[in-house]
Amino acid sequence: MDIISIKNRFGIIGNAPALNHAISIAERVSSTSLTVLITGESGVGKEVFSHIIHQLGVRKHNPFIAVNCGAIPEGTIDSELFGHEKGSFTGAHEARKGYFESVNGGTIFLDEVGELPLGTQARLLRVLESGEYIRVGSSKVIKTDVRLIAATNVNLQEAVRAGKFREDLYYRLSTVPIYIPPLRERGEDIYLLFRKFCIDFAERNKIQPVKLVDDAKELILKYPWPGNVRQLKNVAEQVSILAMEKDVSANELKQIVPDITDNRLPALAEARYQSGGSSFTEREILYKLIFDLKKDLNDLKQFVYDVTKNQVNGGEMPSYREPMANNNTSSEKPLLIAHPANQPVVLQDKKAYDDSETIEESLSIADKEKELIVKSLRKHRNKRKDAATDLGISERTLYRKIKEYGIEL
Repeated sequence: MDIISIKNRFGIIGNAPALNHAISIAERVSSTSLTVLITGESGVGKEVFSHIIHQLGVRKHNPFIAVNCGAIPEGTIDSELFGHEKGSFTGAHEARKGYFESVNGGTIFLDEVGELPLGTQARLLRVLESGEYIRVGSSKVIKTDVRLIAATNVNLQEAVRAGKFREDLYYRLSTVPIYIPPLRERGEDIYLLFRKFCIDFAERNKIQPVKLVDDAKELILKYPWPGNVRQLKNVAEQVSILAMEKDVSANELKQIVPDITDNRLPALAEARYQSGGSSFTEREILYKLIFDLKKDLNDLKQFVYDVTKNQVNGGEMPSYREPMANNNTSSEKPLLIAHPANQPVVLQDKKAYDDSETIEESLSIADKEKELIVKSLRKHRNKRKDAATDLGISERTLYRKIKEYGIEL
């Protein structure tokens, strides 16, 4: 089956080379039972590729289930995946099949696989290696034949180095890696997708579809789209319903969607989410921001001192020295500089400045991370879902951080 036919069948829009390459790999691996790891930023459409692999494979007539690992609480994820016996834990009033049992012979898509707890990772590794697992609260080994497709928006190699993900499981999952490029790297695909979303919305609501004039088109092509395809669809629908004219200009687009001109700084546009590519963890990003802010502050202090020194030495600002106080034993006196409002400002002498000790601010990553979480929770009135979205992490990760830092809601 060629790439164009696959795009038509699964509703994929775009001609970017990286996108075509990802589709080509998905088509080739679909006829096998190999484990596939799909990587890419949130909102690029990783689940669509899991459907491509399943529907084009030999298991297409068997069950398919998509599981969001980040949305299942840590205490119940083992039960969800592998099932449990009656009475195995509080609330287990009857035995229950897990996904690996109910989807036997089919395909399981584990989204946000990087959010799995280490204990669950060990159980998953056993399934991949031997096709065996044990229900929670049982000692009976159960066999299963399931094709596993995993996806993540984080760099699992970084997670392995941080001790958050098992290295052996990573290599088991990434038998065949597929990288889906972010929207900002797909060029003209952005406009093609925008037009498709506008037309679909117009057909559903029986209205005339909007069009972008050249300056508005250039605006959406330059915007980095941090939310990728999901964000683009939301913007297309907003413009379709709120635009006063069907030919939308850049100015009207900015009025409808003010964020379209927001660069969302600081941003690390060069970060890649390919397994094997260079990427940044949340802590590394936070540490870099703190380091840059500290460097800028020190540079500003030096700049102010140099400007003051040059003005005094060059005679641009009148200066004089007060007579020594009786209790002042130093040979140098405080330096006074005339202020524009004729109010003298006392500055320390150069020797005192040079001998002063720079006080290092706290660079504790944990403290800064806790501070950001608290601010985000206050901003969103303790709504964890909104706060997690603002911080760029999953709601499950935010819940774990709240418990870890003892944050009271």
